[in-house]
Amino acid sequence: MFKLRDLPFDAKNNAIVSEKTCDYHHGKHHNAYVANLNNLVAGTEFEKSGLYDIIMNAKGGIFNNAAQVYNHDFYWDSIAKKSEASKELKEALEKEFTNFKDEFIKASATLFGSGWCWLTYDPETKKLEIIQTSNADTPVTQNKVPLLVVDVWEHAYYLDSQNARPAYLEKFYENINWEFVSEAYEWAKKEGMNSVKFYIDEVHPEVKKGSCGCGC
Repeated sequence: MFKLRDLPFDAKNNAIVSEKTCDYHHGKHHNAYVANLNNLVAGTEFEKSGLYDIIMNAKGGIFNNAAQVYNHDFYWDSIAKKSEASKELKEALEKEFTNFKDEFIKASATLFGSGWCWLTYDPETKKLEIIQTSNADTPVTQNKVPLLVVDVWEHAYYLDSQNARPAYLEKFYENINWEFVSEAYEWAKKEGMNSVKFYIDEVHPEVKKGSCGCGC
């Protein structure tokens, strides 16, 4: 069974989200996706599958809940602490974008309705991209490696910023865990899509151990 991951930071001392938001967002919304996924895969072909394989192969409700588990996992790491980007990542962002901050915030602010805004790496083109996804969609299914994500579902910021998504995005950007993003970028260049699976298996090792279905 999948388990809700612990937050990778102290909810009382995060610069982007309040403890109250964490209680609802992590303790209720994220937890519900995990519980729903466990219920939905029971007795199906995905019962012994790891999260990566479910995301890449499932449809409908199973996909939606699996993808939302992963999307939230990645979001928490993206905001775990304020840190600096590696020199390599900084140079790549300067090369690919005229002004990454402005472009990322604009894409995040203008995404209609609920969804996510990502910085990704394309293993085929070797390019960095800003991608918007709606609802539970994730760039993983497009064979793009996520490096950074901001959650723009209203429950991610409404308790703290009400309907002021731009204010939330400014706070988000000023406190990104660039160390995590830099490591994701380094692994993406080395391993491509395998780096996504490695990340998921690190977060959900209990599923990884039994994914072959042999009881090992």
